[in-house]
Formats: sequence, structure tokens, C-alpha cells
Amino acid sequence: MIKKIMDETKIGFISHVGGLKFKKIDENNYSFSSTIKEIHLNSGEIAHGGYLSTIADTGMGTAAHVISNKRCVTISLEVKFISAGFLNDILNGKVIIKKKTKSLIFITCEIFNSENLVVTASGIWKIL
Repeated sequence: MIKKIMDETKIGFISHVGGLKFKKIDENNYSFSSTIKEIHLNSGEIAHGGYLSTIADTGMGTAAHVISNKRCVTISLEVKFISAGFLNDILNGKVIIKKKTKSLIFITCEIFNSENLVVTASGIWKIL
């Protein structure tokens, strides 16, 4: 599986927002989860867009590391905020590897709370 040094789900920047629980489902499908805590809220008392973007980027990036077994970096990230996430919501992300070439990986992600789609995201990762 992924080398420990490439597992971004609990170290570095993501550790400041609580980390992710990450799981490989099959070669092209992955999942992750994170719980919204008070530190993740904006002044409107909903999940901050930066937090939501961070967990989407980390979930998709970790999937890129796993499928390539190499270090990868985000070169493009598009995030759409569909509905709000609230304090103590458990967010569940579904990650799909859409295409992998010799140097690039194209990935999509949907993040749900118990009732709604909260975020959709897509991105391109460069294999280093």
C-alpha cells in the first residue's frame, strides 16, 4: 500500500484540521470521513469553505498517491459548495479516479453529510 511518508491524512497541514479516515475500496474508488468541529466553522456557524476544500484536496490527493505509488501534487482543483455542513456532522467523501496517464491523474470527489451532498470537487494531480 501507500508508503507512510506519502500518507497525508494525519500529518502536516491536515493534522491541524483533525485528519481524515481514509479507505481504499478498489483500484479506482476511495472513501474518507471527517467530523465537523467548532474550529471548522465560519462566523455563520457552518463549515468553512477552506476546511471543506482542504479535506477534498487531501482525500483526492491521497488517492492519487495510492494509485501511482509515487508523490503527487495538486495542479488544478475545482470545488463547488452545494449545501451547508454543521457542527458535529460526519462528512463522508467518495473519491473516483477518472483517468491516469504516465504523468497525470484526474479525480472527482463528492462529500456528503447524513442528509445532503455538501461539496463536489474535481482536480488534476501531477505524478512526480
